[in-house]
Amino acid sequence: MALIKSISGFRGTLGGNPGDNLTPVDIVKFAAAFGTWVISRKGKKIVIGRDARISGEMVSTLVCSTLQALGLDVIDLGLSTTPTVEIAVPLEKAGGGIILTASHNPAQWNALKLLNEKGEFISAADGAAVLHLAEADNFSFAEVGKLGKYTHNDLYIKKHIDLILKSKWVDVKAIKKAKLTIAVDAVNSTGGISVPPLLKRLGVKKVVELYCEPNGKFPHNPEPLPENIKAICSAVKKNKCDLGIVVDPDVDRLALVQEDGKPFGEEYTLVAVADYILKKKKGNTVSNLSSTRALRDVTEKAGGKYTAASVGEVNVVQVMKETKAIIGGEGNGGVIFPELHYGRDALMGIALFLTHLANSGMKASALRKTYPDYFISKNKIELTPGINVDAVLEAVQKKYMHEKINTADGVKIDFESTKEWVHLRKSNTEPIIRIYAESRDAKMADTLAKRIMDDIQRLITK
Repeated sequence: MALIKSISGFRGTLGGNPGDNLTPVDIVKFAAAFGTWVISRKGKKIVIGRDARISGEMVSTLVCSTLQALGLDVIDLGLSTTPTVEIAVPLEKAGGGIILTASHNPAQWNALKLLNEKGEFISAADGAAVLHLAEADNFSFAEVGKLGKYTHNDLYIKKHIDLILKSKWVDVKAIKKAKLTIAVDAVNSTGGISVPPLLKRLGVKKVVELYCEPNGKFPHNPEPLPENIKAICSAVKKNKCDLGIVVDPDVDRLALVQEDGKPFGEEYTLVAVADYILKKKKGNTVSNLSSTRALRDVTEKAGGKYTAASVGEVNVVQVMKETKAIIGGEGNGGVIFPELHYGRDALMGIALFLTHLANSGMKASALRKTYPDYFISKNKIELTPGINVDAVLEAVQKKYMHEKINTADGVKIDFESTKEWVHLRKSNTEPIIRIYAESRDAKMADTLAKRIMDDIQRLITK
């Protein structure tokens, strides 16, 4: 059981004791803190939306009532997606938004993810201010005559799809002409009420639905990794589909399955979509330090500049704005296309990828072969109390000082001569160091990661 309070929001497992888990007491406290922060910025209303997990309705009721008690008007989108809420906030001229989702975490988890008036995740400074309000119990509730109003609006998924179809980058005619058959795994969450309608509007010939009933009963681990999506891989082959689409419970991550039943590669969702955009318009790209080098290769080939940001969507968005990137995101299948909004959006990612696939005239497997092959090895080292993690990372940095080093977020070592890299980060929530290594071969990536892990173990022993 756990409760994690961070600058980006509050998440935890349901049940148990206040302060230890995400209980009704904690939910009200955190909602009150965020609502108070919105009021301090002259905000008068907040947009709420949730994924389909079983605790969602209960959590939403508590959050909405608390915000009304502060005097804030609430626009409740009900079952929705993270990118849909992000789009709704500025359209509603709201002072902020709350997405009730624990993203890829299992069913016992839920969370309050916090958005500013732009529909973007709040900054570190703003997150710290909300945390301070929560810890100080510094809220003032409204008198009975000044309670906020409640409005339910379930039209925003349609509005979201409408905006996607209006994009000049989305070619509905080409998609319809391709006569695609596509399977969808929506993990019984809100992808089930957003992805199939999008595909039908895009002109997809046939949609094969797996786990598209938004009842919150996740049929498998909801993180869209290869080991968790075996059912749709089989369904793609069985139904002779052209593509499989997998989203996480809040629909901000997109994984794809080739027509041969093999994963396209979550890291390559952004690579493929960026490739399509860069072929139409020269520009810059951004992903986080733990994402594949393939995006850099594709960007530089197209004459653009690639920049790596610290891990975390808010950091990627900040660097995208600084570099005027035309597309960016994260290697976990998160596509950020700023012409629509600054947030990871699986629905927009689907429309752009299908346009790319249809215009290419290739099968998904053939399209994947047009990109350079890289493999990432993900590892961690558990630490004992008393270990100075910063000193360990500094020592590793010193050992590899002749390589290209980036210390914006932990330590990233780029081995330019072999096109390999290693990224070391200490976890903010667990006593571990995460070690990600990438190479052109899976075994080489594992070997590189092991080499760095051995370095760390020797340093710890000393």
